[in-house]
Amino acid sequence: MIYLDNAAGSHPKPPAIGAAMARALDIYGANPGRGNHEMTRRTAAMVEGVRQQAAQFFGLADPSRVIFTAGATMSLNMAICGLLRDGDTLLLPGMEHNSVSRPATALEDAGKIKIVALRGDKYGYLRTDAITAACAGRVHPALMALTHASNVCGAVAPLEEICRICRQRNIPLLVDAAQSAGLIEINMGKTPLSMLALAGHKALYGPPGIGLLLVSDRVSPAPFVRGGTGNLSEERAQPDFYPDRLESGSLNVPGIAGLGAALSFVSNIGIAELYGKSMALTDRLAEMAGNIRGIELFMPDQALPRVPVLALNIGKRDPAEISAALDSRYGIAIRSGYHCAPAAHRALGTMEEGCLRFSPGWFNTPEEIESAGLALAKLAR
Repeated sequence: MIYLDNAAGSHPKPPAIGAAMARALDIYGANPGRGNHEMTRRTAAMVEGVRQQAAQFFGLADPSRVIFTAGATMSLNMAICGLLRDGDTLLLPGMEHNSVSRPATALEDAGKIKIVALRGDKYGYLRTDAITAACAGRVHPALMALTHASNVCGAVAPLEEICRICRQRNIPLLVDAAQSAGLIEINMGKTPLSMLALAGHKALYGPPGIGLLLVSDRVSPAPFVRGGTGNLSEERAQPDFYPDRLESGSLNVPGIAGLGAALSFVSNIGIAELYGKSMALTDRLAEMAGNIRGIELFMPDQALPRVPVLALNIGKRDPAEISAALDSRYGIAIRSGYHCAPAAHRALGTMEEGCLRFSPGWFNTPEEIESAGLALAKLAR
């Protein structure tokens, strides 16, 4: 199989990830923070080690504000629902994944908040003066939720500039880094955003079912889930200190161990190296596809910042049928449809059928890309 669906979940995983998870099942079987026997202490030490590792990786000064979650979707729901209050205004730039738009829309439909859409170009590149315009009059947004990199067309938002404007306007900034973490350096010390949400199973090459929410000391969202934390069990209320404030229930210990190994994998190779190889493969596929009659590419100018994602269609043909043919005839795995991001497809003009998405990763080869390009040429005849 030629796997070109890394934007949905990277494959294969580095061997160290599976080894770390298997080891966790063997020696970290206890519930961290519950009890004082040797195994629970050992497990807690591993968990806190990965928490510190993640804080260092993303430049967050206080490791206790690194929250382990089930993935980016959970992290984004925790941030949005935890920070917004009745009557608040939320800024959305218009390329959001459903993990942002659905919790936000649910709050708006319940009459709790107002959403203000910030429109960029068709690829989602946002003019920063749109943020200033949205703050005209008496409007003071309580939060802006920014998609750092589009999971459909790969466009990367100007994070530093947007963060600077939000800081000037005193607008907390939540960044969805599901597609960018592991490909683009994000340092919360250098770029002082408020909250960072991410998944472990994409460009970090970690296991599914583990994610992070990193919370700066400038915000403190309300707990999204309440329950046992191992501390202050005699109290009625959720503890107010971190990570307990936002981290209830038994943690995914094997997932955390796998995430720690994944962060080491990315650190050892280097983000620039991982990005460079994946983008070179993507650009080669774009070159081949762009020379095939009938194929329309939905990609920004190559001079603009992007992540390794290529969206395209073959005329008016059904993307689902093309995807199925790539799989059954050529053993090529991609993603077709709407990619859980209808806002992006509305902007791109692909809402009728969606599109095909190719997303190379570190373990793909130039030969696989050539095979994918040739398969597209045959299917486009």
